[in-house]
Amino acid sequence: MTQTTKSSAYGQLVEPTVLKLERLLPGPVERVWDYLTQSELRRQWLASGVMDLSPGTEFEFVWRNDELTDPPGARPDGMGAENRMTCKILDVDPPRRLFISWGVQSDVLFELAEKGEDTLLTITHRRPPTRDVLLSVSAGWHAHVDVLEAKLAGTKAAPHWDNWVRLRSEYDRRFSA
Repeated sequence: MTQTTKSSAYGQLVEPTVLKLERLLPGPVERVWDYLTQSELRRQWLASGVMDLSPGTEFEFVWRNDELTDPPGARPDGMGAENRMTCKILDVDPPRRLFISWGVQSDVLFELAEKGEDTLLTITHRRPPTRDVLLSVSAGWHAHVDVLEAKLAGTKAAPHWDNWVRLRSEYDRRFSA
Protein backbone atom coordinates (compact mmCIF):
# COMPACT_ATOMS: atom_id res chain seq x y z
CA MET A 1 0.00 0.00 0.00
CA THR A 2 1.08 3.57 -0.45
CA GLN A 3 1.69 6.35 2.01
CA THR A 4 -1.91 7.43 1.55
CA THR A 5 -2.96 4.43 3.63
CA LYS A 6 -5.70 5.59 6.00
CA SER A 7 -8.87 4.34 7.64
CA SER A 8 -10.52 3.63 4.29
CA ALA A 9 -7.80 1.08 3.48
CA TYR A 10 -9.01 -2.49 3.81
CA GLY A 11 -6.97 -5.49 4.80
CA GLN A 12 -5.96 -7.80 1.97
CA LEU A 13 -5.65 -11.55 1.73
CA VAL A 14 -2.04 -12.06 0.68
CA GLU A 15 -2.55 -15.85 0.90
CA PRO A 16 -5.81 -17.76 1.45
CA THR A 17 -5.38 -17.64 5.26
CA VAL A 18 -3.13 -14.59 5.68
CA LEU A 19 -4.64 -11.15 6.27
CA LYS A 20 -2.44 -8.08 5.91
CA LEU A 21 -3.65 -4.65 7.01
CA GLU A 22 -1.57 -1.50 6.67
CA ARG A 23 -2.38 1.87 8.20
CA LEU A 24 -0.45 5.13 8.27
CA LEU A 25 -0.86 6.51 11.80
CA PRO A 26 -0.05 9.97 13.09
CA GLY A 27 3.02 10.28 15.29
CA PRO A 28 6.38 8.63 15.83
CA VAL A 29 7.07 4.89 15.98
CA GLU A 30 7.77 5.02 19.73
CA ARG A 31 4.30 6.45 20.46
CA VAL A 32 2.56 3.78 18.38
CA TRP A 33 4.76 1.11 20.02
CA ASP A 34 3.56 2.28 23.43
CA TYR A 35 -0.09 1.95 22.29
CA LEU A 36 0.73 -1.55 21.10
CA THR A 37 2.62 -2.82 24.15
CA GLN A 38 1.42 -0.90 27.23
CA SER A 39 -1.77 -2.35 28.68
CA GLU A 40 -3.39 0.93 29.73
CA LEU A 41 -2.84 2.49 26.30
CA ARG A 42 -3.71 -0.69 24.35
CA ARG A 43 -7.01 -1.14 26.23
CA GLN A 44 -8.13 2.21 24.74
CA TRP A 45 -8.18 0.72 21.23
CA LEU A 46 -7.88 -3.07 21.46
CA ALA A 47 -7.52 -5.04 24.71
CA SER A 48 -5.78 -4.76 28.04
CA GLY A 49 -3.19 -7.22 29.31
CA VAL A 50 0.27 -6.74 30.74
CA MET A 51 3.01 -8.01 28.41
CA ASP A 52 6.46 -9.06 29.51
CA LEU A 53 8.22 -8.50 26.20
CA SER A 54 10.31 -11.66 26.48
CA PRO A 55 9.94 -14.42 23.88
CA GLY A 56 8.04 -17.40 25.28
CA THR A 57 6.15 -15.34 27.87
CA GLU A 58 2.38 -15.79 27.96
CA PHE A 59 -0.05 -12.94 28.56
CA GLU A 60 -3.81 -12.48 28.49
CA PHE A 61 -5.74 -10.09 26.28
CA VAL A 62 -8.95 -8.79 27.88
CA TRP A 63 -11.42 -7.16 25.49
CA ARG A 64 -14.11 -4.76 26.69
CA ASN A 65 -15.21 -3.41 23.33
CA ASP A 66 -18.18 -1.53 24.81
CA GLU A 67 -15.62 0.83 26.40
CA LEU A 68 -13.74 1.73 23.20
CA THR A 69 -16.06 4.41 21.84
CA ASP A 70 -18.85 6.58 23.19
CA PRO A 71 -21.38 5.50 22.17
CA PRO A 72 -20.22 1.90 21.63
CA GLY A 73 -22.88 1.03 19.05
CA ALA A 74 -25.12 -2.03 19.17
CA ARG A 75 -23.22 -5.10 20.35
CA PRO A 76 -23.98 -7.99 17.94
CA ASP A 77 -25.76 -11.08 19.21
CA GLY A 78 -23.30 -13.63 20.53
CA MET A 79 -20.67 -11.05 21.49
CA GLY A 80 -19.96 -10.78 25.20
CA ALA A 81 -19.25 -7.68 27.26
CA GLU A 82 -15.82 -9.16 28.02
CA ASN A 83 -13.67 -11.66 26.16
CA ARG A 84 -10.30 -13.15 27.12
CA MET A 85 -7.56 -14.96 25.23
CA THR A 86 -4.14 -16.28 26.24
CA CYS A 87 -1.37 -15.35 23.83
CA LYS A 88 2.40 -15.73 23.83
CA ILE A 89 5.25 -13.44 22.82
CA LEU A 90 7.00 -15.24 19.94
CA ASP A 91 9.52 -12.57 18.96
CA VAL A 92 10.11 -8.91 19.69
CA ASP A 93 12.37 -6.14 18.33
CA PRO A 94 11.35 -2.91 20.11
CA PRO A 95 10.03 -0.58 18.79
CA ARG A 96 9.72 -2.09 15.31
CA ARG A 97 8.36 -5.64 15.55
CA LEU A 98 6.12 -7.68 17.83
CA PHE A 99 5.14 -11.24 16.93
CA ILE A 100 2.57 -13.03 19.10
CA SER A 101 0.50 -16.18 19.10
CA TRP A 102 -3.22 -15.51 18.73
CA GLY A 103 -4.70 -18.08 21.02
CA VAL A 104 -3.51 -21.51 19.97
CA GLN A 105 -4.40 -21.58 16.27
CA SER A 106 -2.98 -18.45 14.66
CA ASP A 107 -0.44 -15.69 15.09
CA VAL A 108 -0.14 -11.96 14.52
CA LEU A 109 2.86 -9.90 13.45
CA PHE A 110 2.89 -6.15 14.13
CA GLU A 111 5.50 -4.13 12.27
CA LEU A 112 6.14 -0.40 12.67
CA ALA A 113 8.04 1.73 10.16
CA GLU A 114 8.80 5.43 10.26
CA LYS A 115 7.22 7.40 7.39
CA GLY A 116 8.27 11.01 7.88
CA GLU A 117 6.48 12.21 11.03
CA ASP A 118 4.04 9.28 10.86
CA THR A 119 4.20 5.52 11.43
CA LEU A 120 3.19 2.76 9.06
CA LEU A 121 1.58 -0.02 11.10
CA THR A 122 1.42 -3.38 9.32
CA ILE A 123 -0.60 -6.17 10.93
CA THR A 124 -0.26 -9.67 9.47
CA HIS A 125 -2.69 -12.23 10.92
CA ARG A 126 -1.90 -15.79 9.83
CA ARG A 127 -3.99 -18.94 9.89
CA PRO A 128 -7.42 -18.03 11.23
CA PRO A 129 -8.98 -21.51 11.42
CA THR A 130 -12.27 -20.85 9.59
CA ARG A 131 -13.80 -18.38 7.16
CA ASP A 132 -16.02 -17.05 9.96
CA VAL A 133 -12.96 -16.33 12.13
CA LEU A 134 -11.18 -14.76 9.13
CA LEU A 135 -14.10 -12.37 8.59
CA SER A 136 -14.29 -11.56 12.30
CA VAL A 137 -10.58 -10.81 12.68
CA SER A 138 -10.50 -8.84 9.41
CA ALA A 139 -13.34 -6.62 10.58
CA GLY A 140 -11.89 -6.60 14.09
CA TRP A 141 -8.43 -5.42 13.13
CA HIS A 142 -9.87 -2.80 10.80
CA ALA A 143 -12.33 -1.48 13.42
CA HIS A 144 -9.81 -1.54 16.26
CA VAL A 145 -7.18 0.26 14.19
CA ASP A 146 -9.84 2.85 13.28
CA VAL A 147 -10.16 3.52 17.04
CA LEU A 148 -6.36 3.70 17.42
CA GLU A 149 -6.06 6.09 14.49
CA ALA A 150 -8.72 8.39 15.96
CA LYS A 151 -7.07 8.21 19.41
CA LEU A 152 -3.66 9.15 17.99
CA ALA A 153 -5.16 11.95 15.89
CA GLY A 154 -7.22 13.35 18.78
CA THR A 155 -10.51 12.77 16.95
CA LYS A 156 -13.62 10.74 17.75
CA ALA A 157 -13.98 7.24 16.30
CA ALA A 158 -17.23 5.89 14.90
CA PRO A 159 -19.20 3.67 17.30
CA HIS A 160 -17.06 0.52 17.47
CA TRP A 161 -19.74 -2.17 17.19
CA ASP A 162 -21.61 -0.46 14.34
CA ASN A 163 -18.31 -0.08 12.49
CA TRP A 164 -17.38 -3.74 13.12
CA VAL A 165 -20.75 -5.01 11.83
CA ARG A 166 -20.47 -2.86 8.69
CA LEU A 167 -16.88 -3.96 8.10
CA ARG A 168 -17.66 -7.65 8.62
CA SER A 169 -20.28 -7.47 5.86
CA GLU A 170 -17.83 -5.62 3.64
CA TYR A 171 -15.06 -8.19 4.23
CA ASP A 172 -17.55 -10.97 3.51
CA ARG A 173 -18.22 -9.33 0.16
CA ARG A 174 -14.54 -8.65 -0.55
CA PHE A 175 -13.38 -12.15 0.42
CA SER A 176 -16.14 -13.98 -1.42
CA ALA A 177 -15.78 -17.75 -1.18
